[in-house]
Amino acid sequence: MKQRILLLGDEAFALGAINAGLSGAYAYPGTPSTEILEFVQQNPVAKERNIHSHWSSNEKTAVEEALGMSFCGKRAIAAMKHVGLNVAADPFVNSAMTGANGGLIVVAADDPSMHSSQNEQDSRFYGAFAMLPVLEPADQQEAYDMAAYGFELSEKSGLPVLLRLVTRLSHSRAVVEIDTEARPECEIHYPQKKKQWVLMPVNSKRRYPELIETYGNLAEVSAESPFNRLIDGPDKSIGIIASGIAYNYVMEAFGGKCPYPVLKIAQYPLPDRLIAALAAECSSIMVVEEGQPVIEQHLRGLHTPAKAIIGKLSGNLPRTGELNVDSVRAAFGIESQAGDSVPELVVPRPPALCQGCGHRDVYHALNNALSNYPSPKVFGDIGCYTLGYLAPFSAIDTVVDMGASITMAKGAADAGQHPSVAIIGDSTFTHSGMTGLLDAINEDSPITVIISDNLTTGMTGGQDSQGTGKLREICLGLGADPDHVHTIDSLPKNVGQMEELFRREIDHKGLSVIISVRECIQTARRHVKTK
Repeated sequence: MKQRILLLGDEAFALGAINAGLSGAYAYPGTPSTEILEFVQQNPVAKERNIHSHWSSNEKTAVEEALGMSFCGKRAIAAMKHVGLNVAADPFVNSAMTGANGGLIVVAADDPSMHSSQNEQDSRFYGAFAMLPVLEPADQQEAYDMAAYGFELSEKSGLPVLLRLVTRLSHSRAVVEIDTEARPECEIHYPQKKKQWVLMPVNSKRRYPELIETYGNLAEVSAESPFNRLIDGPDKSIGIIASGIAYNYVMEAFGGKCPYPVLKIAQYPLPDRLIAALAAECSSIMVVEEGQPVIEQHLRGLHTPAKAIIGKLSGNLPRTGELNVDSVRAAFGIESQAGDSVPELVVPRPPALCQGCGHRDVYHALNNALSNYPSPKVFGDIGCYTLGYLAPFSAIDTVVDMGASITMAKGAADAGQHPSVAIIGDSTFTHSGMTGLLDAINEDSPITVIISDNLTTGMTGGQDSQGTGKLREICLGLGADPDHVHTIDSLPKNVGQMEELFRREIDHKGLSVIISVRECIQTARRHVKTK
């Protein structure tokens, strides 16, 4: 039986995975991927089956946990945003060497235009780098269908599968035709090739040639994929290769009737046989892809050198930001249609810390405490408190990646910087700040670490934070001096007390940790409503 429901792209994939026999979902929250695990957590079938759906400490642990479930023969997913795949790169790349037993899909949700990210990196590069198959849905229906297909591809190839989403697909809704019944979960069964899962050199040297051969065969699998197809067109002057969501932009640009042959790409490695067929009959090729010019670079390296390859590298399409129908029309010399542009109805407002947010009081006290020093430096991190960089606080000097505040503050102190202050949130601290703190503890680095604890992962909507109620114990367990680990409530009435504490610990000639605690105002409101 089938039914049609309205779903986000993230939700469509999550439901597809549940209906395909999912046993475990692992993730760390990050826009635009967060809704995948949230959907699993709320789904009635997932609750009834007790499908694992707890947040992981970070993306690396999520992939490793999912890989462990795959080892036992069950189907699992690990979901994250694109920069989270950097954190998970070690197990992700090595999972190509171990292979998969139960179906394993790693989901990376890319963020073109950097709506909520540090960069625009394209996760498809990771697929080729690790020599793993990649799926890239064009719409919500494909996101749903690719869950079951991805598990089957993983189990048939013996490899994990990378599924790439993008913001516009993850966070838009469409009607999706779904199954009304979920297939049973897989029974526990273990890998036949046991040595393959022990990546000692003696085993890896045997495994690597097998991986290369398997990956080489996957190009033909892509050529036969139901998601890759070559669509004929009468005008052979241009052939179009369109991948993922960009395929929809091409179709819309031509009103659904493209006059040129189109090769729709949704599965990688690239189907060279289909590309060669398109190239043989067309004078030039236009590549339309969301993100970086992955396909275009491939064509320029492998296919007819004299053939005109047009796309982002040629300047016909914008190299940065998201594509849209207008940018595709412009690439083909088609004028925008009247009424296409959306008028600006409101004045843009920069993001700001919520009124009543405890981070505000931390920054007020910190700015006051640092005002008497000639060149204080504050190293920030990824979270709501990153907004302390903006006016009226202007309190942060650097923001790079998850956990970098503590390690950069330590490096600056090693260079002679004083004061050197790190500010990090509770969720980010347990994600990747603890190891940096251990470095600072081992050297008793003269830095002040402020853990601004709002009792949740606030930036992505209030998911559970792994360190709630345990931050002081974690710091002491790592070896921090109890005399210089302090906890204080970040309330307006305590700003003066916080300022005094900050100044005293900044003047301490070793490591200090200050944990400022106040529940996120947004989660606090939700907790009041549910009582």
